[in-house]
Amino acid sequence: MGLVPNPDGSVSSAVPTAPTPGAAPSGVTGSGIPAGAPQAGKPGAPKAVDKETTAGILFGIGAYGLWGLLPLYFFVLQPAGAVEIVANRVVWSLIFCALLITVTRAWRVLGDALRNRAILGTLALAAGLIAVNWLTYTYGVTTGQAVEASLGYFINPLVSVLLGVFVLKETLRPLQWAAVVIGFIAVGVLTVSYGKLPWIALTLAVSFGLYGFVKKRVGPRADAITSLTVETIVLTPLAAATMIFLAASGTASLTTHGPGHFWLLLASGVITAVPLVFFGASARRLPMTTIGLLQYFAPVLQFIVALVVFREAMTLERWIGFGVVWLALLMLTVDMLAATRKSSAAKRLARREARTDT
Repeated sequence: MGLVPNPDGSVSSAVPTAPTPGAAPSGVTGSGIPAGAPQAGKPGAPKAVDKETTAGILFGIGAYGLWGLLPLYFFVLQPAGAVEIVANRVVWSLIFCALLITVTRAWRVLGDALRNRAILGTLALAAGLIAVNWLTYTYGVTTGQAVEASLGYFINPLVSVLLGVFVLKETLRPLQWAAVVIGFIAVGVLTVSYGKLPWIALTLAVSFGLYGFVKKRVGPRADAITSLTVETIVLTPLAAATMIFLAASGTASLTTHGPGHFWLLLASGVITAVPLVFFGASARRLPMTTIGLLQYFAPVLQFIVALVVFREAMTLERWIGFGVVWLALLMLTVDMLAATRKSSAAKRLARREARTDT
């Protein structure tokens, strides 16, 4: 939920089209009005932009909302444990992805991805990371530790910042450094509160941070559905073997707790893929700043579900620890908005200077 590549890999053409004989000069409409200026009688243009932005926000809320409510789904899957849930999630996701690829006629794209060693190797690494993430998160939710699981996704942006420093050798701005330091203080406070290192939260934050970093390395070479399909192809042999082992040992719940439970487990494929499709639709329509703000929607919902539905305990020390984490995230958000505003101002200035020069 922290790094946002363009899922469909689409790019806008930067090549100007040749002018049509007799047409108005480039950048000017037939009435002599600059092409970028508002034109009377054409109110649809700005409305179209607003419509796309609104759709992007709705898709984003849909994606992060479904991810945020995922603990409720795991709750109704009882008595299935974390290992069985994740194994089913992988196998049924592959089948659902195969249906999506058939509908979108993207088998050739998938074949190209599987034949490309660089893409396949990178997505295989991503598959391992997301498997660790899914197992840890499902274990946390199904063992009464959903609050700590939500903490992992609150911490995730801080992990992404640290990856930028240690892996990409980026230089942090002062506010970012302050947020990271405060984040370490929060982990210390929560360690004292829990009486142990919050390993579920840290594992989730690190695994998902690394997953986002690895997926960013793939970039537009593989769209969201292709990436998910390749990852599930890599994981399916182990997942299928796990399902067979659980069934043989008599510990599987897939076929032993009625048709409702059976179909709920099969639905894990849809529940895994649909938010990803929504996220792709949102990322195509919104700037990264907006996506970065929407990402907090999921852990907030997870936190609320843990407190209100699961009735998990929150001591004063834990409230303090979470408060310190939220302070660090507030600082990161302020820094992100300021940097975006500064970048936008610089781009506008550059465009004005370019127009002046011409």
